[in-house]
Amino acid sequence: MLTNSTILVTGGTGSFGHTFVPMTLARYNPKKIIIYSRDEMKQWNMAKLFQDDQRVRFFIGDVRDKDRLYRALGGVDYVVHAAATKIVPTAEYNPFECIKTNVNGAMNLIDACIDNKVKRLVALSTDKACMPVNLYGATKLCSDKIFIAGNSYSGGKTKFAVVRYGNVMGSRGSVIPFFMETAGSGKLTITDRRMTRFMISLEQGVELVWHAFDDMEGGEIYVKKIPSMNICDIATAVDEKVQLVEIGIRPGEKLHEAMISEEDAAFTYEYPEHFKILPQICEWGSFDAMIKDGKLVPAGFSYTSDNNHEWMTIPQLREWIESNREKVGRI
Repeated sequence: MLTNSTILVTGGTGSFGHTFVPMTLARYNPKKIIIYSRDEMKQWNMAKLFQDDQRVRFFIGDVRDKDRLYRALGGVDYVVHAAATKIVPTAEYNPFECIKTNVNGAMNLIDACIDNKVKRLVALSTDKACMPVNLYGATKLCSDKIFIAGNSYSGGKTKFAVVRYGNVMGSRGSVIPFFMETAGSGKLTITDRRMTRFMISLEQGVELVWHAFDDMEGGEIYVKKIPSMNICDIATAVDEKVQLVEIGIRPGEKLHEAMISEEDAAFTYEYPEHFKILPQICEWGSFDAMIKDGKLVPAGFSYTSDNNHEWMTIPQLREWIESNREKVGRI
């Protein structure tokens, strides 16, 4: 589907974009991938990595700026929406700015995609959008709802779907690079010994986006099946001799990550490698076409990092760290 197409990635200079671009170039050979973001220095640095590849283009712009989006989306076939204000404390202290980007930006992008006849858009979401306890999660829940309803606005001509995943291993600002920076000091700070997190690689995140583009009818939320890990085991995998110092959960932080709530169960279908949450409204399409060969999950089902059936072991995480040490925390 993405072969010989034009793809635009909002917030494309972030961790996801740095992985999505080379993987998609190699797998699909698109005509063009446009990186749309507002940080010119990040674009400058990223452009050096692809200076010999004319398929990668860069476009300075902000999702808050609807006119700029209209210009950037001319001739675009597919969009990946990765732009967001996502640091939890930053959102708590700057709520107006978070809403402008995560909510108003989503509205702008939907209008621009429909008017420019974009074929399909996949928006990146977060576990924090499921039963949100902080502003970032609340804005991403709003964003998810907006993209789902966008299918109604477009009459199904432009299709919108969402992918949701939790802690991305080794991404900038995540816990693994933080632990690696302080490893060897003798002490590592953790928030709560009971804390658990889902573990997904950036490569798996990209593959989930590819699957969504190929499978979507419009309005689905895709959740990949991934392992969980206890925060103490993550720290031990980084430094087995370290002393763990518990400092308490930070404002807006969850003890466990949730991707699918009990309230979602009535609309959630299971597949070999992922779950799919169907929209509660669907005037633009067919539920049967969305379900395909999926199986409805049991009543009361939830998918959280503490009730997971699959767990990553300390040796497995150590092996992953050793294989990815050079790029952990750099993108």
